[in-house]
Amino acid sequence: MSRSLAASLPQSDTGPLVLLVEDSPPLAALYQTHLKGENLRLVCADTGTEALALLERDLPNLVLLDLDLPDMNGLEIMRAARHQGLSTSFVVITANGSIQNAVEAMQAGAVDFLVKPFTKDRLKVTVANALEKLRLTRIVETYREESERNGLDRMIGASPVMQGVYRIVESAAPSRATVFVLGESGTGKELCAEAIHRLSPRAAKPFVAINCAAIPRELMESEIFGHVAGAFTGATKDREGAAARANGGTLFLDEICEMETDLQSKLLRFIQTQTYQRVGGQRLERADIRFVCATNRDPLAEVQAGRFREDLYYRLHVIPVEMPPLRERGEDIVTLARQFVTRFAAEDQKHFTGLDEGAERRLSEYGWPGNVRELQNVIRHAVVLNPGPVVTESMLTLATRFERVPQVVSMVPQVVSMVQTILPAPEVVQPVAAPAQMMEMGGIKPLALVEQETINRAIELCGGDVPRAAVALGISASTIYRKKQSWASVKA
Repeated sequence: MSRSLAASLPQSDTGPLVLLVEDSPPLAALYQTHLKGENLRLVCADTGTEALALLERDLPNLVLLDLDLPDMNGLEIMRAARHQGLSTSFVVITANGSIQNAVEAMQAGAVDFLVKPFTKDRLKVTVANALEKLRLTRIVETYREESERNGLDRMIGASPVMQGVYRIVESAAPSRATVFVLGESGTGKELCAEAIHRLSPRAAKPFVAINCAAIPRELMESEIFGHVAGAFTGATKDREGAAARANGGTLFLDEICEMETDLQSKLLRFIQTQTYQRVGGQRLERADIRFVCATNRDPLAEVQAGRFREDLYYRLHVIPVEMPPLRERGEDIVTLARQFVTRFAAEDQKHFTGLDEGAERRLSEYGWPGNVRELQNVIRHAVVLNPGPVVTESMLTLATRFERVPQVVSMVPQVVSMVQTILPAPEVVQPVAAPAQMMEMGGIKPLALVEQETINRAIELCGGDVPRAAVALGISASTIYRKKQSWASVKA
């Protein structure tokens, strides 16, 4: 009865699946008419047994459940669904005389109830609200699951910044789009590239990585495209390049900004046409490749400086993924350190069980200029040179000048105030004819001298620590060292 009735009404082929459980044929027909035209798929059952069978087979998003059924009470259906862990929502339907049952149903997990008789609008609003609540609940559950993840593939970490990386990687992996991984050295860019490959439909095919900064420039073209015998001195036989080895899979070009501009044009053509020629060869070869690139530089700045082709940049920079520096990953530092202790202890057959509180505190306070790679080195050094059973603070070899000391932040207002004191207000500065006149007009100093005094004063306030002074001034330490060298040469 009910299934044939549902089939006779126009139903959406898409939208949420709603199960109507009602033993009265006239009422079932009325409710279906009320919901006619809504973006949902409606199926019907007139007994509790049939409803349970449909629940197990189709798992609807929402169940409109009459509590008074001929073979069982609607509450039994709810309990059975909860016992089986079925994630569906219930709206119970009851008569005026059984409000207590409706209250019990709400306590059992129903999201709403309808008291007979009810209007068309009341039914439509209740169904819409219940489906929207279910949608939002599932979104929250998804985000909760993602936020509680401790890693993805070989990447480790539960910090919010890494959760953002995981979401981008999971979204980008199934596509063919080129991914550009950005980040400082040692942040795990290659691990990110590997995760993209392993989560993609190409996972069964090769993942080939090339470090563009580690291969001599004259050999880079051969490394990517291969060569034929006699193409150059030492090429005694044909050799296939990374393009051929990565066919069907992923080619990872690390430190892509180190590539010579003439080779960049050949790479661009390869990406656009998926065809290439070996060095010294005449035959056009084809390869189906997904490209992932990485750099520790600012690629757009490289484009503006003329060192990187703009057309190649836009071809590669389709989906950017920025790997955060270790100093911004909070508790991930200790999590990674524990993982490394376990791994290196197993590799070197040492009896280490973890880190003590002092070591964890020190690791958290350190600035990690070398990022995860530096953390690996520090932990391996501690494990190799000590017997265990835990890594202590005294076992850690860290440069004190890179500790993240809170006082640096407190010094910033002092430095800013000092600069404001030294520099004149903009309206006071007037055009002058010569430096000699400048010194006579209110003690105005040349800008170069103001800069030198400001930097020296910042270094003094930071106890002679140049990197700390650089942080306070908002410049790099290398800039300070370069300027100090220029001042010394002028004095000489």
